[in-house]
Amino acid sequence: MKYAVLDFETTGGQATDEIIQVGLVIIENDVITERYSSLVKPTIPIPPFITSLTGIGEEDVKSAPSLEDVMMDMQRLLYDSALVAHNAGFDAAFLQRALDTCGYMPFSGPVLDTIDLLTILYPSLTSLQLSNVSQELDIPHERPHQADSDAEATAQIWLRCLQKLDRLPLLVVQRIASLFEDDRSNNDLAWFLQEMLERKEAEVSVDEDSYKYYRQFAMNVDEWGNEEEIRSKEQGDELQIPFDHFYDGLKQRLKEKFNYYEERESQSQMLEEVATSFDNDQHLMIEAGTGTGKSLGYLIPSLYYGIREDKKILVSTHTINLQEQLWTRDIPVLQEIFPVPFQAAVLKGRSHYLCLRKFENKVNMQDFNYPTNDRITAAQMIVWLSETERGDEEELHLTGKGADFWRTVESDADSCLNRACPWFKKCFYHRARNDANRADVIITNHSLLFTDIKAEHRLLPSYKHLVIDEAHHLEDVASKHMGIEVKYMSFINSLLWLYRDSKNGQLPSLRSQLERLGEEMPGPSEEWCALIEGLYSKLIDIKDHWDQLSELLFHLVSGRISEAGESGQFVLRIQEEKLPAQWDELLKIEDNIYVGLGEILRKLDRLAQDLKDVQEEYELKGILTDLAGTVKELNRQRDSLRFFMKRTDPDYVYWMEASPQFKAKSLHLFCVPTDVSKILQQYIFDEKESVVLTSATLSVGKTFDYSREQLGLISSNKLNTVLLPSPFNYREQALVCIPRDFPGIKGREGEDYFVRKLVQSLHDVAVETRGRMLVLFTSYRMLKNTYSELKEKLAPAGIQVLGQGMDSYNRSKLTRLFQESESAVLLGTSSFWEGVDIPGEALTCLAIVRLPFQPPNHPVVEAKSEKLKKNNENPFMKLSVPQAVIRFKQGFGRLVRRASDKGIVILYDTRVIDTRYGKYFLYSLPGPKIEHMTTEQMVPRIKEWMEEEQA
Repeated sequence: MKYAVLDFETTGGQATDEIIQVGLVIIENDVITERYSSLVKPTIPIPPFITSLTGIGEEDVKSAPSLEDVMMDMQRLLYDSALVAHNAGFDAAFLQRALDTCGYMPFSGPVLDTIDLLTILYPSLTSLQLSNVSQELDIPHERPHQADSDAEATAQIWLRCLQKLDRLPLLVVQRIASLFEDDRSNNDLAWFLQEMLERKEAEVSVDEDSYKYYRQFAMNVDEWGNEEEIRSKEQGDELQIPFDHFYDGLKQRLKEKFNYYEERESQSQMLEEVATSFDNDQHLMIEAGTGTGKSLGYLIPSLYYGIREDKKILVSTHTINLQEQLWTRDIPVLQEIFPVPFQAAVLKGRSHYLCLRKFENKVNMQDFNYPTNDRITAAQMIVWLSETERGDEEELHLTGKGADFWRTVESDADSCLNRACPWFKKCFYHRARNDANRADVIITNHSLLFTDIKAEHRLLPSYKHLVIDEAHHLEDVASKHMGIEVKYMSFINSLLWLYRDSKNGQLPSLRSQLERLGEEMPGPSEEWCALIEGLYSKLIDIKDHWDQLSELLFHLVSGRISEAGESGQFVLRIQEEKLPAQWDELLKIEDNIYVGLGEILRKLDRLAQDLKDVQEEYELKGILTDLAGTVKELNRQRDSLRFFMKRTDPDYVYWMEASPQFKAKSLHLFCVPTDVSKILQQYIFDEKESVVLTSATLSVGKTFDYSREQLGLISSNKLNTVLLPSPFNYREQALVCIPRDFPGIKGREGEDYFVRKLVQSLHDVAVETRGRMLVLFTSYRMLKNTYSELKEKLAPAGIQVLGQGMDSYNRSKLTRLFQESESAVLLGTSSFWEGVDIPGEALTCLAIVRLPFQPPNHPVVEAKSEKLKKNNENPFMKLSVPQAVIRFKQGFGRLVRRASDKGIVILYDTRVIDTRYGKYFLYSLPGPKIEHMTTEQMVPRIKEWMEEEQA
């Protein structure tokens, strides 16, 4: 087979734009046989941003051949080829226009996109950008955005895809090809996969011994539940020694394994404190800054104590990222150096795992809501099944509508057949639970911790010892998970699972199966089909009512913009004494939903009961179980909507959020308990023998009073608190500059004047630091207002400006772009204040625009403030300041990530030196050099500091 791998550089992406460079690589019989590249002289100017991107300017193309000359050379190479390109639609469109312009027949061969093949064959690739794919697959790509280099990299990627297809089991290729047989929207991909299948079937011998085949799928796992004991009693007895003796031996093994290992005082202290807490059945609150090595600081004593005492230790993180980091980085190290073998397990919420029964049904029935996208996602997951051991969504990079597809095949309790499921012994969720039941240490997350509490402890194995990392998020997660919420799309999706149209949905599927029973059970079958048919219009009515209610609720919330959101979310609190005038009208619509949906769900329950006796005989069990799951979910949605609309519990705060961009479809209703401290006390701190809470930010002004009170530990006599010294020399590594004459936002000039001054100062500093600057905002509106002006001012200096919500909402993507750029300024809001790790020279300057106070009118803040006022307490000092200090410390922590890092922090908010409460912010920092000066003096001081660093 012959492939022509093509890449164009152009003056832009519009139909009026022109080609300025061509790269073409010919592959025949899986070998590169020819290369062609040329600049092209366009008839229109090359825009400056294209020159900046590609390095191709007017001077380069002045003597280049014309498009006619280039097309004459190219069209002979394209003959009898399949065209391959990365994002093929772009290059194919320019090719067809160029051929037409030059008087040639249009290209009539197949057009194939490397993005489709990469998505299917490399399901875990985190980015499909050409440069990132090249890097991930270790393919040289020296000149991105130059057509010859891009075409060469694309050709090498295509060859890798062909090799991967050859390595896959025949069954996998058969299943993928069968998915696209009837796909008229992507005929060329269907043709290609059929060609690859025929090539593979023609191979004489294929070694597929490493795969396990089950129900026409190739898998990478055996059945779970046949594991042997990993440790003998004698091995466990080896830990019956004092912890300090044990740790001395472990340190020696660490030094032998890692030449760079050095003992850190703060980490050693943490190890001792955690070990003591477990031994004495005490709780511990311990603040450990960046560089402490707190993961090992709690994992080592957890394993020592758990194995020695034969007790499970549960470790909970806030983010899935940290959960994965512990599993992939820290646990393997410990398994190598620990003196006895141990078992660790990761357990996430059930929706993170694939339900194999649902997926099998989806693929066999080709039940696709978005046929083009869903086929690609299903093919991707068929390949993934031949590789994954965990069946965890985190391993998959889902694109387009992939996330929607996942929701239809994720594991859930309501539709689980348990031991009656033909996939039970392969089930990823039950495998994870089995591993957790056998493990010495279980790594989970805060969300599952509270889901388990709500499920009366039916999800997690029994445990009495708990480590909570990222503990500053515990109260917030508890509020969210002990509360109730309703999303527009979740409600709609649940309805659409039942009935999308007369052919798609659980009810039409059940109806078609019942019709097949007509000959054997004509009477009951007709009756059941008629019942289902009668529900369709009622479900459409419910959807119409929900759409109407959502539109009216959105109308109420629209215009009430909150600065708390990253994209300017609308937010409105619903209070009894301030109910909107039309609330009674809304209650009537909600009542129609409540009553109407209740009637539908009762009929479906009765139908399920009627079919119970024949479900085994007529293979209805799977679809009836899925249907029962949807019924339970809709019951929950219905009850949650009523709870919000009626506001039956006075100890909850109720509010709505929506996006200006997606309007009613983004509607989100929240009901959250105002105070979760009693819940935490009852279900965690009183229930567990020992709980270790750790984070880089638990103290405010060197005390733990605020965190203790929020978590219900203010009067606990079981709690020890420890503030560990930082392992970094902040006095030498960080300079904090406060421009004391910088304007505030309130007063005569206001925000516009502040932004003008901010843009000028950021420009001056960025020029001095050559970019390498992260700017943290608390207001998305202010970020937007700063972005365009700063971008324009820094362009002549060759400094790129990246803005959250401007260039991308994806934090990981923005961080990667920032690190890859030689000189860039990155503007971020909420999510950039923590969890962003940019070590080394990529980040030299951190600018904090405003102190991170939560908006006082945010519903939860407002409700908590009202409660404090009733108790004659000052909500600003008791709540707002401590919250802001913890957030501020998280933001400050972005600068110094390693002992070798050095840089500048600029605080543009002079309230840190002008107000009584400002001292709490500065006093909470880990000892950097703090200087205030005029704005004019700041750049010279920064220059002096950077020169000191170089000296």
